[in-house]
Amino acid sequence: MKRSIYIMALGAFGIITTEFGVIGILPAIAREFNISIDTAGWLLSGFALTIALTGPFTTLLTAKINRKVIMCLVLAIFVLSNLLSALSSSFAMLMIARILPAFLHPVFWAVATVAASKQVEPKDAPKAVSVVLGGLSIATVLGVPITTYVADLFNWQASFLLSGVINLIAFAALAFFVPSMPVTEKTSTQNQLAILRKGQLWVNLVATLIMIAGMFATYGYLAEYLGKISHMSGGQISLMLLLFGGTGIVGNWLTGIALSKNVLLTTRVFLLSLILIHLAAYTFGGLFIPMAIIISVWGFIHTGGFLIGQTRSTSEAPEAPELAASLMVSFGNAGVTLGTLLGGFIITAFGVQEVVWTSSLLLLITFGLTFVTVGRKKTVAEAQQDAVETNSEEAEIEETEQAVVG
Repeated sequence: MKRSIYIMALGAFGIITTEFGVIGILPAIAREFNISIDTAGWLLSGFALTIALTGPFTTLLTAKINRKVIMCLVLAIFVLSNLLSALSSSFAMLMIARILPAFLHPVFWAVATVAASKQVEPKDAPKAVSVVLGGLSIATVLGVPITTYVADLFNWQASFLLSGVINLIAFAALAFFVPSMPVTEKTSTQNQLAILRKGQLWVNLVATLIMIAGMFATYGYLAEYLGKISHMSGGQISLMLLLFGGTGIVGNWLTGIALSKNVLLTTRVFLLSLILIHLAAYTFGGLFIPMAIIISVWGFIHTGGFLIGQTRSTSEAPEAPELAASLMVSFGNAGVTLGTLLGGFIITAFGVQEVVWTSSLLLLITFGLTFVTVGRKKTVAEAQQDAVETNSEEAEIEETEQAVVG
């Protein structure tokens, strides 16, 4: 793999540390501003909702900007956001600071994943994308638990400052070590928007939304779950999040390999496995050692969901991969919003342990959607390839017939 792919993964690490790092400190923020845990959850769901609503538009608007320049701009805004978050004196100010970078968040993901896939052979594209998404896994390994630990050691402001430093390092690496990426393809907006007529793309996007909603209905409140149900301390929760992310790195890598072989089978196995792990957490959540084992398996499975959503979406629109990727990011973050809102509602109404049933139901619905197919038209490239293969076969048949006649 090329060095630039790993540097883009570092950028992904910084962004995800900012987006999801708040998961581990929601209880502390709720106490600081004297608000309920579901209200504090808007720091995650509000961020995700902004991405969901603006993602495709910002991707189209920035389509002609040098890809390196736009990625650097995104990371610079994330640095500023974290600084403002640390200085926030009210929950409203903190919400505004959090939403600031969300507008350009999907641009980085769309650009980075597509750029990575173009630097390798087509058959290795899922592996290259899995390296970039590996930044997500590492963020859950190091970013989320470290920000949680720093908040427990110092205060919640320190966790945002740490996230800012991480994004600053990623910005510097991208600025100094990644070559310029000018936009050479001349694809019109109209041609890109043509992918919106693809029925299977919409099926896959809706499935991604529901899948990620199922993932985050419980995961978004994992710190709360471990504290209330598993009776873990702040330090123990940080350790569990570290374990969750650590196994997630391996899971993300193996998911990339599995997707290279069979996308649909990998998706179905992923969904059924994640349902089972949620049910195990419900059954054994009150026991420390079994829950630690469950967390390790949960992280191994969980992280592959993002790569699955990415692969299923972009594979349906090879002629406009960045727009397809940004649509996946928008629908995925809509899933984060839906999942955290549903999770917050269930926790308030029935208690945190019951939230796993919401996740299980949503994941089961997604499993059902994997059996829904909508006839898709072949792309120009596919049609040309079929024509070449047909002509080749006809030529071979003709040569065989002449040989027999001779």
